[in-house]
Amino acid sequence: MIFLRLAAGLSLFLALGCTDRSLSPVTPSALEVGTARTIFVATNRNELPDGSFGPERSEDYHLLELTVSIPPNHTPGKLEFGYADPNPETQFTLAARHQFPHQSDFDKRLQAELNQFPPDERDVLVFVHGFNSTQAETAFRAAQLGHDLDTPGATIVYSWPSLGSPLGYAYDGDSVLFARDGLEQLLRHLNKAGARRIVLAAHSMGSLLAMEALRQIEIRSPNWSEQNLAGVILLSPDLDLDVFRSQIQQFSKVPEPFVVFVSSKDTILNISRRIRGTHSRERLGSLSSIEAVSDLPIDIIDTTAFADSAESGHFVTATSPTFLALLNKAQATEGAFETRPQAVEEFRQILPDTEINRDSAGEAQMMTFTGGDR
Repeated sequence: MIFLRLAAGLSLFLALGCTDRSLSPVTPSALEVGTARTIFVATNRNELPDGSFGPERSEDYHLLELTVSIPPNHTPGKLEFGYADPNPETQFTLAARHQFPHQSDFDKRLQAELNQFPPDERDVLVFVHGFNSTQAETAFRAAQLGHDLDTPGATIVYSWPSLGSPLGYAYDGDSVLFARDGLEQLLRHLNKAGARRIVLAAHSMGSLLAMEALRQIEIRSPNWSEQNLAGVILLSPDLDLDVFRSQIQQFSKVPEPFVVFVSSKDTILNISRRIRGTHSRERLGSLSSIEAVSDLPIDIIDTTAFADSAESGHFVTATSPTFLALLNKAQATEGAFETRPQAVEEFRQILPDTEINRDSAGEAQMMTFTGGDR
């Protein structure tokens, strides 16, 4: 499992100006100029007449395969979106969309995708997107990161019904709770579909969904997560610290590794904290000190040094070319990441501009990069 490459940047964007983000036509000719990347999708969004999926919630559960065309001039960390009238020469473009009529059809196609890789690389990454995301945007971001990090195995996006609007924060918060059962259904089924190992990664508000789904799985099937997941990655999690502690305490044993990417310069999470009132605690993704989680068996990676002052800091793991390059370089640690102490030490050897702080009991660990894009 190339865990660090999977971890490197699974994160999403927020507002994109006045563009009509609901339009993403299928353009097969894009593959004549671009590079194809397969993204599988499980969703409980509503299906629209044109075969795309919108922001409304649906009781139905759909399984899809999307083919994304990556433009020939793409540079790591950049994501050029193609919407109503995409230019495949310069923009990510949706080149194909197929819906599976039955779960068994999805399983066969997923197995065929995994069989293209050596047996020790037949891993499945399940990515849970964040607030203000359309289904096509999420697929584009997953394709960008898979391409930039050259990740093996298969990527599955769990596309929950986000409104896809910067004004949809409350709607998206309710949609997260609505979507828990669908994520549980997906995770429980993947072992049957032939996945060797499963890594669960979530960004921003999607981290709340991921943790809520795992919490309810643990209540129903104690120790399921540790037995079935090869790791959990939370990127810029928009999660209250008290809520996170209550969720993780439901685990009899936390999956290893359990990695949280944070940045104290994450302005989106700082706004999220402020709108909750003066008594709100720090958000997990903007954690400034390890003290609040020092007793938990998790690893904290502080990406503050890579935050561009012109951006929100909510994108660092996906948009910093330097950070992407470092994580690519760190792929040599994949074997060591099977155990936490070895992983941390090897990570420090490969990335010398890193400080590692442990609490007195040796539990939570924070890796802080002292170098950055500047």
